[in-house]
Amino acid sequence: MEILSYNCPPNCQVVNLRWKLVKKASQSCESKPPSFREHRILCIRRDFRSGFSGYSISSWCFSKNLDREKGSNSSNAVQGFRNLNSQVLSGSYDGYVIGGEEDAGSFPKEREAIPKVLIPGLPDEYNGESGAPITSCFWEWKPKFNVHYEKAGCENVNSPPVLFLPGFGVGSFHYEKQLKDLGKDYRVWAIDFLGQGMSLPDEDPTPRSKEGDSTEEKNFLWGFGDKAQPWASELAYSVDLWQDQVCYFIKEVIREPVYVVGNSLGGFVAVYFAACNPHLVKGVTLLNATPFWGFSPNPIRSPKLARILPWSGTFPLPASVRKLIEFIWQKISDPESIAEVLKQVYADHATNVDTVFTRILETTQHPAAAASFASIMFAPQGNLSFREALSRCQMNGVPICLIYGKEDPWVKPVWGLQVKRQVPEAPYYEISPAGHCPHDEVPEVVNYLLRGWIKNLESQGSVALPLLDDEENIQYVIARDLEFVREESKKSVRVRIYGSRFSLWNRIGSFIKSRFRKVEMNSS
Repeated sequence: MEILSYNCPPNCQVVNLRWKLVKKASQSCESKPPSFREHRILCIRRDFRSGFSGYSISSWCFSKNLDREKGSNSSNAVQGFRNLNSQVLSGSYDGYVIGGEEDAGSFPKEREAIPKVLIPGLPDEYNGESGAPITSCFWEWKPKFNVHYEKAGCENVNSPPVLFLPGFGVGSFHYEKQLKDLGKDYRVWAIDFLGQGMSLPDEDPTPRSKEGDSTEEKNFLWGFGDKAQPWASELAYSVDLWQDQVCYFIKEVIREPVYVVGNSLGGFVAVYFAACNPHLVKGVTLLNATPFWGFSPNPIRSPKLARILPWSGTFPLPASVRKLIEFIWQKISDPESIAEVLKQVYADHATNVDTVFTRILETTQHPAAAASFASIMFAPQGNLSFREALSRCQMNGVPICLIYGKEDPWVKPVWGLQVKRQVPEAPYYEISPAGHCPHDEVPEVVNYLLRGWIKNLESQGSVALPLLDDEENIQYVIARDLEFVREESKKSVRVRIYGSRFSLWNRIGSFIKSRFRKVEMNSS
C-alpha cells in the first residue's frame, strides 16, 4: 500500500479579501465553441488564517442548548455541538466508531481483522507546514455575469488540472481544504455557480423606480421589481446555465480538459456537463451527488406540463410569489436554521464548521440572494436526467469515481450504490463516519482517494487504484481503516470499496445477516 508524502511550498505573503455586502436581508446541451477573447480577471491572494468577522457557529448557535447561567463561551458551544444527537463516538487511538452494533456486525473484529492504512494529514499551518496559497479571482463570462472562483497550484504547470463544483447554498470556500492540500501537487480551481456564493449579481436585475429615503432603498431586496434589465431578461439559475458556465470556464480560463469533482448539486452538474462535453473532461468524481435537480418540468421534455406552470425562475419574480419567497427566505436564512442544516449534514459534530457557517450567512445578506434562491428553486429541470447523463458518460468512456459519506441524511447510501450499479466499472468508496460533505468532514481521506485515482488514470492503470494492491482484483466488498493525524491526535475512518460484481442484493443480505447476529448476541 502506497503511503504518500508531500513537500510544502514556502509561505507567501497574502492579503485578506473581504466581500462587502449590503446588509439585509444555454438551453441546449451542445455548446458552441467560443471565440476566444480578452477576459477581465481580477485575482487576489487570500489568507484564510486571518479568519472572518461577524458570526461564529461555535460561539452562539447552540447556546440555547447550553447552561446559560454559567455563561456560554466558544469552547462550551463547540462541546455542545459535539454532543447534540451525535451517533459518533470518539475513541482514543482507534478514532471514530459509527452506528454501534450494526456496523460491528457487518465487520466483526472477532472473525476478520480490518487492515489499517496510514495516510497523510492536511498541512498544519499553525505548526509551520504550508498549504498551497489560494488566489481569489473574478472572471467576466458575459456583461454583468461575473463568476467568482479560487485557484491554487498554478505553478505546477505540468500537473493535471482539477476543477471543483460546489453544492447548493455554498461556494468555492467549501473546498478550501482541497485547494490548500491538492494545490501542492495539481493545478486546482473551485468556482461559485451563478446565483450562489460570490457569483451573485453586482446590481439589481429588476430595479424599482420608487421614491423613498435612502434607508428604504438600502433595504430593498433585488429582483423584486416589475421589469427586468436587458441582461437579466432571460436569466434563470438552472442546471443548463451552470453547465454552460462550467463549459466556458474550462474553455476560456483553464483552456484544457480537466478532472471535475462535484459535491451534492455540484455532482449533478459535473455529470451533466461531462455528458454534454466529454471532450473537455478527463474524469468525474462524485461526492454524494444529488441524483435529481429541478422542481419545474423541462419545456423540451414536458412542453404541456411546462405551459401549465406560470413561472420558470426568470426575472422579474411574479407578484404572486414574492410574499411567499420573502416569508420562506426569512426562515431559511435565519442563523439558527443554517446551523441546524449543518448539524444534519455533518456526521461528526466535532467538525469545525465556523468558516462554512460564516460564509453561508454572509451570502444570505446579499440583496440579490433571496431572488436568486427563488430562481434556483423554480428553474426548470435539465435536458438530461441524472441517469441519462451517467449513461452518456459511460457510452463516451468518461472515467467516473464515486466517493460517498455513509451517514448522509439526504443522499442516502442507496443512491450511491445505484450509481455503482449503473456504472459497475467505477470505483466506489464509502466512508464512515462521514455525512453529506465528506470533502470538508474528512478531507484527509477524500484528498488521498482523489490523488490515487488521478494517478491511476494518468499512469493508464500502471499505478493501482487507492487502497487496492497491484495484484488485488476486487469483485465484491473489502474494507480498510484509514488512519491520519489531525490537530496532533490520531483519527480513523472506515472505507468500504465496492467491486464490479457487487449488487444491492449483496448489501441487503449483509444487512439481514448483521441483524440476525445482533439478535443472537442479545439472546445469548
